[in-house]
Amino acid sequence: MRFSSLAVAVLGFVIPAQGQELPLKSDSRWILDNSGQRVKLRCINWAGHGETNIPEGLHKQSINYIADFIKDQGFNCVRLTYSIDHALNPETTVRGSFTAAAGASGLPVETLDGLYQQVTDKNSFIGNATTQDVFGAVIKALWDRQVMTILDNHVSKASWCCNLTDGNGWWDEAFGYNDANSRFFKTNEWLDGLSAMATWSKTQPGVVGMSLRNEMRPFLLQDLNGHADWYNFVNQGGKRVHAANPEVLVVVGGSQSATDLSFIKTKNVDYSAWAGKHVWEMHAYSFTVTFPDPFDSCDMVQGEYGLLDGFVLEQGKGYTGPLIVSEFGVGMSGGPNDGLSDGDKSYFDCIKEWMKGNDADWALWALQGTYYIREGKAEYEETWGLMDKEWKTVRNDKFPGMMAELFEVTQGP
Repeated sequence: MRFSSLAVAVLGFVIPAQGQELPLKSDSRWILDNSGQRVKLRCINWAGHGETNIPEGLHKQSINYIADFIKDQGFNCVRLTYSIDHALNPETTVRGSFTAAAGASGLPVETLDGLYQQVTDKNSFIGNATTQDVFGAVIKALWDRQVMTILDNHVSKASWCCNLTDGNGWWDEAFGYNDANSRFFKTNEWLDGLSAMATWSKTQPGVVGMSLRNEMRPFLLQDLNGHADWYNFVNQGGKRVHAANPEVLVVVGGSQSATDLSFIKTKNVDYSAWAGKHVWEMHAYSFTVTFPDPFDSCDMVQGEYGLLDGFVLEQGKGYTGPLIVSEFGVGMSGGPNDGLSDGDKSYFDCIKEWMKGNDADWALWALQGTYYIREGKAEYEETWGLMDKEWKTVRNDKFPGMMAELFEVTQGP
């Protein structure tokens, strides 16, 4: 298969050969392989946390086709999202999961039956598979192509993310409980789910990291106790993952939807239990309220990135560690700037410059051209997806050239 590639593109950058020696480890601000060579994570997000509890797109293409696409773009990593619903019920059949998704989404069973039939038409093994089998097949297909996987716990209740009333935002045992933001985020189930996924990941070559939770976001009174709950539960979650699988990186985001780590300057989280495996993460979009841009000033926004998150890259500090920008992205079509809107073009140029200056690790949002279900709608098109709605090729053939510089490795220990 041939695709317009992010890795080659117009700027002619050469991507170092893949084939890093696992497991990975962290050392100061760097992620290193087992031989001590820097590994720059150049990832794409592939959603699997929706109501069907399998990675998106398998009704459009085979797993191997999508894995080929990812490899041909030059990505060396996928941030693969999952729900705690899946983690605690891995033996659910895919057929059963699609049937249950009808009830969860309010869609007719016939709609989900049709999607399920398309999935099995493209991937025949799924007719007798569990949801865990499908995750395993995806991870294997990626690693067969030397593409690593970071498992990201995106939500507790399988559904679209995120807002402050989806019930998946903050631990239910934390100070300031409110039903709107925490009704599904059952703390003990989350811990058990992390343990289950970490244990399973030991049998899955190519899994190199686990993100504890996507976009932890307090609401109303939550997190007004000096971040005590964040410190407590991040520490517990990290310990659970490391105890179950000491080889994976433990990826931790801050408060305010993974945009604010500033409070660790005065009190760091205790990650001594997983020393040598710790990685920070941050998210940044054009609409991220934590990074306001009232004066259309890239310098100001870049200063905000550094003040709230990027400071962890300063070497020699107690909090120094690798930082992956694990979500950033733009709408891929319809705008006057090679498909990008004016706002997205300004944002993208600014964050790209900041990431280039730091030679940052990153994960683009997102791979998926559609979702089986999103917000009660079947076959929801993801206009931020790198792939088109048929999952055949890139949605915007100009975007590879915009991304190419980010694949370069310019710094190292």
